[in-house]
Amino acid sequence: MSAPTTPVAPAGRLTEIADGVYAFTQPNGGWCLNNAGVLVGGDGAVVVDTAATEARAARLREAVDALGAGPGRVVVNTHHHGDHTFGNAAFGPGTTVVAHERARVEMAETGLALTGLWPDVDWGDVRVVLPTLTFRDALTLHQGERRVDLLHVGPAHTTNDVVAWLPAERVLFAGDVVLSGCTPFNLMGSIEGALAAVRRLRELRPATVVCGHGAVTGPEVFDPTERYLRWVLDVARHGVAQGWSPLRAAREAGPGEFADLLDPERTVGNLHRAYDEVRGGARGRPLDVVAIFQEMVDFNGGQLPECRA
Repeated sequence: MSAPTTPVAPAGRLTEIADGVYAFTQPNGGWCLNNAGVLVGGDGAVVVDTAATEARAARLREAVDALGAGPGRVVVNTHHHGDHTFGNAAFGPGTTVVAHERARVEMAETGLALTGLWPDVDWGDVRVVLPTLTFRDALTLHQGERRVDLLHVGPAHTTNDVVAWLPAERVLFAGDVVLSGCTPFNLMGSIEGALAAVRRLRELRPATVVCGHGAVTGPEVFDPTERYLRWVLDVARHGVAQGWSPLRAAREAGPGEFADLLDPERTVGNLHRAYDEVRGGARGRPLDVVAIFQEMVDFNGGQLPECRA
């Protein structure tokens, strides 16, 4: 397994998308270049997701502090993956970290495993800071007059996906349930569950959608996401019928209409999940992620997928 030398991506940028509501985006949205949200009001800030590396988390914290919010900090983790959680520590020991109950379990089990996939990334002093407040189905945060509904919609990207919905502003922080310009990734969640989650998010009727990766968008992002997920299921059903492995099915299918999406190697992982579900596997049940990631590397010409964090 080898990795080409790649430059570090530019620093993130903060954009106000509603009154006191900001998206912190990290182009180009590929592996470990995730987005975050910042809600300012009351006596502090609510931060939706953090960042993958110590340096990126510090820049996010500096951007939050520069907004002049009060001292209170609440961090919401939309799921357990390190690119959304490793930066929890940057916000200090007085921060309340909120996530789904399964996210706490899987963060503890997974630890810093993400850093082992890309050993050449300058991760810095990242650490696992577990949620201190967890919930099962839904939780509402009140920030002054602002209501923030945290809704468990997984398994989709993972078992523990949470979205943050601002009903008054009609802003949705979707985590990695929906990605903008990037190939969805459901190896650790569910293809069928992701379709159900997207249907549920549509029903919220958001005006603005901040995906876990990629540009800020609107509800139009749901259409290509659904088409891709249905296509993966179709490819899986055909591959199972032909007796092909998921890796061969991905190669035989090619990119289809999705050639413009970043990180196409994720389709191999998605097909492993789809194969399991076509064969009756439970949504979100554990698969061999390490072995499947190696197949994604093989699909990518033997090169590690590019991570510019």
